[in-house]
Amino acid sequence: MKKEFTQGLRDGAPIMAGYFAVSFSFGILAVQGGLSLLQAALTSLTNVTSAGQFAGLQIIVAGGTLVELVLTQLIINLRYALMSLSLSQKLDERISLWQRLIIAFANTDEIFAVAMAHAGSLTFPYLVGLQILPILGWTAGTATGAVAGSLLPAALTSALGVALYGMFIAVVVPVARRARPVLAAALLAVAMSCVLTALHISAGVSIIVCTVAASAVMALLHPVEGGDAL
Repeated sequence: MKKEFTQGLRDGAPIMAGYFAVSFSFGILAVQGGLSLLQAALTSLTNVTSAGQFAGLQIIVAGGTLVELVLTQLIINLRYALMSLSLSQKLDERISLWQRLIIAFANTDEIFAVAMAHAGSLTFPYLVGLQILPILGWTAGTATGAVAGSLLPAALTSALGVALYGMFIAVVVPVARRARPVLAAALLAVAMSCVLTALHISAGVSIIVCTVAASAVMALLHPVEGGDAL
């Protein structure tokens, strides 16, 4: 058991480093948006979802409604349901229901990828070890960014905030180069976002419409063959 937990810590250490860097930017943006250090840190500690948190922060800052916030989180984080179903096929049969509830909390994209690549069945000690450091890194990065955002010059914090969008572009570009439908979906979402912004549509509604519409259009135009085999 101790060996499995230690292996999980080793596998989670690189994820922690990446999470710290990304959440640092979230902490800066959260403070700029009016959140306190404690509010920003608690947001990361209780959510651990990059895209969901950034979208949620945008809606909060824009004064959006709870309905917009809930629908946005549902759409953005719906992928976690599919990831959890896939991950459950590798879980050790001795893992109980309450243990499943614990490890489901931090089933993020990166943790899911590492867990699925792990040889053999997944035990509870291994998954706990795998998730602890990324959770701490995500929360600590947010807190550090929030402190830096309140101390650093405005010009520097703005530059760091822009770097976040560069990260998102870096995530999309490699996939878009291999798959034209992904590029088309991204460009379509950008175009619709520009139109909705010009029409003064709220940030929450804009995110929901762009995400659903772009995904639906590309799913109809470019369906994935053999989509039932995850």
